[in-house]
Amino acid sequence: MRLNFALTCVAALLGFGSEANADVYRDPDTGFTFSQYNALITTGTSSITFRIAIPSPVTAGQPYDAVVQVVAPVSAGWVGLAWGGSMTNNPLLLGWLNGASGVTSVRRATSHTAPAIYSGATAQVLRKGTKSNGTHWQFTAKCTGCTTFTTTGTTTKSLNPTGSNRLAFAYAKTKPSQPSSPSSPINVHDLFNYWDHDFSVAGNAQFQDLVDRNL
Repeated sequence: MRLNFALTCVAALLGFGSEANADVYRDPDTGFTFSQYNALITTGTSSITFRIAIPSPVTAGQPYDAVVQVVAPVSAGWVGLAWGGSMTNNPLLLGWLNGASGVTSVRRATSHTAPAIYSGATAQVLRKGTKSNGTHWQFTAKCTGCTTFTTTGTTTKSLNPTGSNRLAFAYAKTKPSQPSSPSSPINVHDLFNYWDHDFSVAGNAQFQDLVDRNL
């Protein structure tokens, strides 16, 4: 695996500890500008990096696609990003490694049970931003239907493209039982937490061109 990915993983670990204001990360492989947050998963030693890129400009209150890039240690069996900041009533974008390929799945739970496949959103893996080495794996995916969604009843939530949004993550050490399948059952998460992610620095004027370039 190329050295720059290893250096990125080291940088993610060294940069851990940032608060709600996300760092800006310009990915040399995909060309996206991301807002970045590092989430601690063990006491002072390991983290998962969450990066988000969105189109620019975006009209507030209107649906828009988002690109997510996750860098996780090889000890992580799967990683999930909850777009509404909780484990229920919002899209949960899951990702894991299957050999050298990334697998993504969008789920949703209405109670504290295993999340079901969610038909209201889709995820598309961007191959040029998906890779692994001996210490970390990374997936990059475009999520459609993740920034505007129904929470409960007829209540709709839209993420603010120019401000902070409450997000949450979960991860498990155990890989899905059928890692080649996006609909594979998953084990219960080992850790859950949330943060406020700054979308105001995540804009990309050439968003769709970058998506097409990285398929």
